[in-house]
Amino acid sequence: MSERPIGLLDSGIGGLTVLKEARKLLPNESFIYIGDNARNPYGPRSAEEIRRYTLELVQFLMDRQVKMVVIACNTATAVVLDELKGSLPIPVLGVILSGSMEAVRHTKTKEVGLLATQSTVDSSYYNQKMSEMDKSVRVTSLACPEFVDLVETNQYKSEEAEAIVQAKLSPLKEKNVDALILGCTHFPLLSPFIKKEMGQKVRLIDSGALTAEQIGQVLEENQMAAAKNSPVKTEIYTTGDAQLFRAIAGEWMEDDELEVNKINVEGLKLDAE
Repeated sequence: MSERPIGLLDSGIGGLTVLKEARKLLPNESFIYIGDNARNPYGPRSAEEIRRYTLELVQFLMDRQVKMVVIACNTATAVVLDELKGSLPIPVLGVILSGSMEAVRHTKTKEVGLLATQSTVDSSYYNQKMSEMDKSVRVTSLACPEFVDLVETNQYKSEEAEAIVQAKLSPLKEKNVDALILGCTHFPLLSPFIKKEMGQKVRLIDSGALTAEQIGQVLEENQMAAAKNSPVKTEIYTTGDAQLFRAIAGEWMEDDELEVNKINVEGLKLDAE
């Protein structure tokens, strides 16, 4: 057993979709979350930039003695997960594998849709993982950088957001898609509009809840779960606007007592520097 916290990182606010599910599923665990809002979005950035920023966030979490690192960002998962798994002395999870498994398990038409950032789409990481599971599955990918902006600016419930979602998803409606992966942790906040546009026959795959289940499994397998009735704490950090982050986080997490701490990007340095 271990009462050390679980660390989660994201390019911004989106990873809170994972944290929210993890706190519900694992009530005895403590968490530390950092969102790199100052350098968001990661999607259009080069692989080297994404790698460097992610390693800096990981270093931040490791300095706080976390017992597990969860890359709650699809873009970062695609770029750096395999490297981190081979270099860190603690378990490392990403958000792509669980979503891929659920999509392959669910689809009957063998047509899967993927909404993601441009970098995640370009990496073909989802396509690769699903092909390894079932070569007959066909993936139609759609880069949706506008969706990230809507969430980060707290406009994800607006009429503008609904119009953008409707226009963006029109190509997918022409396909025989019956499973749609929300391949960016920001996107579940837009799921009411996405579900309305795609219809009831299309299953939305939310990696947040699925990743939370995976966290619980890894804790159990490694005998790292906190004891029942352990004192719990959730620490949240952002490199961006703490007030805006707090406004979105409090509403989405349904927690009026969340504290959000600001950390400057200049404070994120790697040990080698």
